[in-house]
Amino acid sequence: MYYLIIFLAALLFCCVGFKEFIWFMSVGYGLSVCGIGLANLIIMLTQGFGAADMAGTPAYWITVVQCVIFIAYGIRLGGFLLVRELKNAAYKKTLQEAAGAEPPIFVKVVMWLVMGALYLAQTSGLNYRIHNGETAVILPIIGIVISVLGVLIEALADKQKSDQKKADPNMVATKGLYKFVRCPNYFGEVTFWTGTFISGIAAYKGIQWLVAILGYICIVYIMFNGCQRLDKRQTKRLCGNAEFEEYATKTPILIPFIPWYYHVDAKEMEKEIKMDHAKKLAKEQEAKK
Repeated sequence: MYYLIIFLAALLFCCVGFKEFIWFMSVGYGLSVCGIGLANLIIMLTQGFGAADMAGTPAYWITVVQCVIFIAYGIRLGGFLLVRELKNAAYKKTLQEAAGAEPPIFVKVVMWLVMGALYLAQTSGLNYRIHNGETAVILPIIGIVISVLGVLIEALADKQKSDQKKADPNMVATKGLYKFVRCPNYFGEVTFWTGTFISGIAAYKGIQWLVAILGYICIVYIMFNGCQRLDKRQTKRLCGNAEFEEYATKTPILIPFIPWYYHVDAKEMEKEIKMDHAKKLAKEQEAKK
């Protein structure tokens, strides 16, 4: 029953994707984290399920704090993404191109259920501690500190990017945190979920380990894949820009201080741009006939 409640909370807050398909993976993502945090907070305060075994221990209040962090994180991320999409026409167009044509309702329902399950797995560190009534203290504190650090990194990166884009809309952000890593906001997100995973290590039992590990691997993969897609868009837009090429080839893509680079070859991108241009001209000529 506990997992069903948390899953339904994720689905309830993720249903905004029925308005805009891409929202299942963006705005709905942030709101689902908030919803899961809120549902768990209610369970903690009413001492339902395993929370009753935690009552009166330091672990109880540590878990309550983590629930509040989830709520704050989800509101900030979901709100930031929603405002950016509503105010930034170029960003909204990019999301629409990434999502493609509006899918049929059946596809939307499947995506809704899949994303709800993914968000449930991602939050395993919190969920399993509450369900199992785990009273460990050290690992949850370590995990929460790491998660808070991730929230701060992500929030600062988003602000620095917005400020730099206002100053120079035609160039990517390269200052502040962006001097050390090309996608510090994604790195902050990975850090947040790393902390969440660590916070539940003392609680995982049996198959719970598999669910928690899969949830963590999925979010790391999603973040790296997002970095790759971002690099491709940036390279396509700034192809031939020497400053961008130097920055992109010498700055780690996701993890700072680790020489893990990813950058689309400029020459290959030039070929792709020419092919896209040729296809566009062909369509225009076909339309005129």
